[in-house]
Amino acid sequence: LSSLHLKDEKPKPDANGAVIKADDNVEKTEDEEKEDRAAQSLLNKLIRSNLVDTTNQVEVLQRDPTSPLYSVKSFEELRLKPQLLQGVYAMGFNRPSKIQENALPMMLAEPPQNLIAQSQSGTGKTAAFVLAMLSRVEPGNKYPQCLCLSPTYELALQTGKVIEQMGKFYPELKLAYAVRGNKLERGQKISEQIVIGTPGTVLDWCSKLKFIDPKKIKVFVLDEADVMIATQGHQDQSIRIQRMLPRDCQMLLFSATFEDSVWKFAQKVVPDPNVIKLKREEETLDTIKQYYVLCSNRDEKFQALCNIYGAITIAQAMIFCHTRKTAAWLAAELSKEGHQVALLSGEMMVEQRAAVIDRFREGKEKVLVTTNVCARGIDVEQVSVVINFDLPVDKDGNPDNETYLHRIGRTGRFGKRGLAVNMVDSKHSMNILNRIQEHFNKKINKLDTDDLDEIEKIAN
Repeated sequence: LSSLHLKDEKPKPDANGAVIKADDNVEKTEDEEKEDRAAQSLLNKLIRSNLVDTTNQVEVLQRDPTSPLYSVKSFEELRLKPQLLQGVYAMGFNRPSKIQENALPMMLAEPPQNLIAQSQSGTGKTAAFVLAMLSRVEPGNKYPQCLCLSPTYELALQTGKVIEQMGKFYPELKLAYAVRGNKLERGQKISEQIVIGTPGTVLDWCSKLKFIDPKKIKVFVLDEADVMIATQGHQDQSIRIQRMLPRDCQMLLFSATFEDSVWKFAQKVVPDPNVIKLKREEETLDTIKQYYVLCSNRDEKFQALCNIYGAITIAQAMIFCHTRKTAAWLAAELSKEGHQVALLSGEMMVEQRAAVIDRFREGKEKVLVTTNVCARGIDVEQVSVVINFDLPVDKDGNPDNETYLHRIGRTGRFGKRGLAVNMVDSKHSMNILNRIQEHFNKKINKLDTDDLDEIEKIAN
């Protein structure tokens, strides 16, 4: 993969299947960068080496209240075809994850049931719907029977990898990618049983080019619905595809978040659904010590950072800046001082970002300098210090309380003690900090030299 694109049109594989890179020199505004949910999602897929161990509660709402609630504790209970069970174990799944325990019995039930499921990245949802698709396929029938929509070419490729791994012992099952640039002869019919692709191309293949007969589709999966509807046109295209499918086609929709817009979309696409929600961990500031440092300009902030640097590098630390420019400047200045830092920046390709995060995770760099946008949704468990080089504000310059909670909430994870240091360099930023204190009803103390010992203890 060479670059991440939000639009369906961008990635065009050449004759050998390699992706031709779009122009990376286009500078994005901060707002555009915020909308790049597909990049966030792909990044999480690339850096997840294992499932997130979650204590979250699963909430199940079934469309038929008389039907018994059913969940499984082992893959054997699902009575999967032996070659699929072999594929599941070969992927390293020993027992179903929380979302799989509840979703798989519904997805594999007879007659098939529709499902809307919410769970964040790393909870095993891709493996769950891939297993459902593979279980429904009749390998003897050489035409598409399962259709999976992904928001981007790269995300489709990631799901395709899971299908290939899980179907490794099922050689008669074949997979086709419906993505721009995958040119087929007009009038040709596809013999692969599973098609994964992006909405625009899948719509063309079903209607204009007639490569797929939508009336023969048994399972329709809509993955990453929240990313999907953040992309211009995808919502419309997905609804048009759904309308061509047979009435008894099984509809499965997955999304990491359930904002109102996602709900409305889900209800249009999935009739009579069962609903599964994996409740998010509540982030709390109870185990986090918060301080602020008074400075009068950017250079003083840098000096203050260097003064506490020794205390914070005992453990992993993240430093947040408001813009890419500040982040790049700060990382360069810290490097000049001989400090080992990693920079996570928006202009990096997703694979490069994943490599930076992996190095940080492994402790090869103790300090990660980044902007909000890059760090959103990334879990690195061992972070115990967060420094707000710039306080988080929204586009109107008001305190962004949610971002503040997400940033510093990374440190007090799993009941551990954490530490947050806020750099204040003007009356305006002091005012922002005061409003953050009021919002969370938590006092943020001024950092004194005596506190450095305390910081070292927490960092330890």
